[in-house]
Amino acid sequence: MTDQPQHPVRELSDVPSVEVISKAAVMLLSAAAERLGLADEDPDTSPHRDLDEARRLITALAGLITASVEYLGPHAGPLREGLQSVQRAFRETSAVPDEPGQGPGEKFTGPVY
Repeated sequence: MTDQPQHPVRELSDVPSVEVISKAAVMLLSAAAERLGLADEDPDTSPHRDLDEARRLITALAGLITASVEYLGPHAGPLREGLQSVQRAFRETSAVPDEPGQGPGEKFTGPVY
């Protein structure tokens, strides 16, 4: 048997809010990218592509980041950039792109071109 390193379990009450928010945002961002097919070699043929699911995830991510930006400190910039990247990827992927300001999360972020 090999000894597995023991990682201390942290109580949720001990985790700073910025860490909880950032981890949730990264999970939403990653899930949106998966649903856009961006994790696959050819996103156009990805079996994981689901634009309806991606729209929901991107909108949730936009709401979380917009509502939390004042608490994110140095994490805000990279999370906003990630959000804009998946918003642009969604627009490029859509057969019939939404009107500017109507794309996923754009009611929170404003139009993304």
